Amino acid sequence: MRTAAGLTDEVARGVGRTALLVAAARAIETHRPDALARDPFAEHFVRAAAASAGWPVRPAQVPDGDADPLWGRLGRYFALRTRVLDDHLLRSAHLGARQVVLLGAGLDCRAYRLDWPQGCVVYEVDTAGVLAFKQTVLDRLRATPAAERRTLAADLRDDWADALLSAGFDPAAPTAWLAEGLLLYLPAPAERRLVATIDRLSAADSTLAYEIKDLIESPRVRSSPVYTTARRRIGIDLLALFATGPRPDSAADLASHGWTVTIRTPYDFTRRHGRGPLPEPNDALAANRWIFAAASRDAQAPVATPRAAEPASDRSGPGEPPVP
Repeated sequence: MRTAAGLTDEVARGVGRTALLVAAARAIETHRPDALARDPFAEHFVRAAAASAGWPVRPAQVPDGDADPLWGRLGRYFALRTRVLDDHLLRSAHLGARQVVLLGAGLDCRAYRLDWPQGCVVYEVDTAGVLAFKQTVLDRLRATPAAERRTLAADLRDDWADALLSAGFDPAAPTAWLAEGLLLYLPAPAERRLVATIDRLSAADSTLAYEIKDLIESPRVRSSPVYTTARRRIGIDLLALFATGPRPDSAADLASHGWTVTIRTPYDFTRRHGRGPLPEPNDALAANRWIFAAASRDAQAPVATPRAAEPASDRSGPGEPPVP
C-alpha cells in the first residue's frame, strides 16, 4: 500500500509534475479579480505535495505579476486554456453529450467545479499515482462532485478502451472528449492510437478538443524565458518532456473520418476574452494550437476507408466557443 508521501513523490515526477505546475497556475488565476477560470481545489493540491509546497498560489505571491515568464505569462496561458476548454465541454454537454471523458485529467476538478447538466457522467483517465494523490486531497476536503464521476487508472500510451468500456462508457452515446496538455508528451504512435480509439468510440455529435504544437521550435524559442525559468525555478524541463520526432497530423486524420475540424491559436481567445498571453519575440507559445473537432457521421455505420482529408473549417464548430 502506497503511503501519502509515496503518492506525492509519484505525482511530482516527470509529466506528473506538470500537473502541479498547472494547478498552481489555476490557483493563482482563481484569486484574480478578473479570473478567466476558478478552481478552489487547485491550491490544496499544490500545498499537499512537498515538491510544490513553496510555489505561489495567489497573485500577490508573484512579485513581477504578468511580466513573470513562469507564473505570469505561462500561468495565464494555462488559465486561458482552462477557460476555453471548460466552455467547450459545457457547450458540448448542453448540446446533448452526457458522457465526458478527460484523457490525462491531471489535477483539474472539472467534475466538481463546473455546472453540469443533469445526467452527465465524467470519466477521468490518468495514471494510478496521479488519481490516488488527487483523491487523497479531495477526501480531505470532503469534496462532492457536481456530476457522476468515474476514475480510470490507465497508461494512455497503451490500450485503454476496454477499461473505459468496462467502467460503463457507452460508445453509442455522444461524448465530449478532452485531451488537455496530453498529446505534447505522447510518442507519435501513441497519439495515432489514441486518436483512432476516440474515433472508433465516438457516436455522432461527439466532440473532441486537444492541444498540439504544429512545428519544431527554433533554438532561440527553445531558450526563451518560459522554458528556462520553468527548468531553473521549479525543476520542470518541458522541452525534455515533449515528445520528439515528426508528429502525426491528427486533425487531418479526423477530417478524413468525417469529423469537422477547427484549428485555433491561443491568441484568438486572448483577443476574445480581453486577457491572456500576447505574442512576443521568440515566443514559446507561438506554435501552440488548440484543435476542436465534431463527429457528424452516422455513428451506426461501420468506419469506411478514410476519404481524402477535408479542409479545416474557419467557423466555430459544435462544442467550440465561437471566436469573433
